[in-house]
Amino acid sequence: MLAAVLIMVFAFFTVFFVPKYHAEKEEDDIDDTRKTPQIKKLWSMAQTAMRERKPMKAEKALLTILKFDEKNAAAYNRLGILYAKEKHFKEAVECFEIAQSLDNNASSLHNVGLIYYETGKYEKAAMAFSQAIEIEGDQPGRYIAYAKALEKLGQRGKAIEALETAYSLNPSTVILRHLLEIYENDNDTENIEVTQARIQELQAARAEAAAKATPKPKRRIIRSAAKAVTKESASTSHKATKKLSKKTKIV
Repeated sequence: MLAAVLIMVFAFFTVFFVPKYHAEKEEDDIDDTRKTPQIKKLWSMAQTAMRERKPMKAEKALLTILKFDEKNAAAYNRLGILYAKEKHFKEAVECFEIAQSLDNNASSLHNVGLIYYETGKYEKAAMAFSQAIEIEGDQPGRYIAYAKALEKLGQRGKAIEALETAYSLNPSTVILRHLLEIYENDNDTENIEVTQARIQELQAARAEAAAKATPKPKRRIIRSAAKAVTKESASTSHKATKKLSKKTKIV
């Protein structure tokens, strides 16, 4: 049971602890005015070290960046992610809060919320997620995280509203299953049936869309293939008959 819980926690952090940058340009979360050659080199070292799972090397590079530029919000945010992965939650929260104070962005607030959620501070988590939504309200993942915190606080009505908003932004069976779980915990038979029907409808719609998207062979191709098979079969049969007649002579 404990192993299953740990796996779920790891999956939760993997899904939501995503740095806000475009994968093809990892330096995009550095302010253009701060891109000195030295900082760019250190930033590249930090990114590489994090990908290679070398936390001490990444930490050293990020802290060096902050020595040169103590107001670099991106470096604080990335340092917070590093500490969170290493389970140093107190230090992670401090980094995210500093990053958010320097640059009021949804990513830092969301990450703070995740730390609070992980450490059981659900009120603070819900507040952080709510503030992140106010800044960037078009990300379904933020509403899902907010709903989880609200559910922990016993505010299931608001949790359902948050999940419905997430679903409106990105219809997903995962979100519907979150809703179903809430209704099952409340023994809400009517909404359980409604949600199960919604899941089936969405699955059916996606299966139908997938079937339509699969290209069908054209009739001409089918007919040509059939003719080729028939011609080949006739040729093979003729050769076999001719060969047999040569072997069998009338005495």
